[in-house]
Amino acid sequence: MITKEMVIGDVINEHPELVRTFFANGMMCIGCPASQGESIEAAAQVHGLDADQLVSALNEALA
Repeated sequence: MITKEMVIGDVINEHPELVRTFFANGMMCIGCPASQGESIEAAAQVHGLDADQLVSALNEALA
């Protein structure tokens, strides 16, 4: 299960198929250096996205 406290880089390393879900939800910075140490929640805030919606979409994609 994905949580908003998880680091984006860790999530992508474990579930590379989720890159499409990040992109589809407006998170285009997957390859940037900050994503390797930034939580989903922190990145969502910087990009003006709803972290809870993003996490829900990520978990749905894993189901």
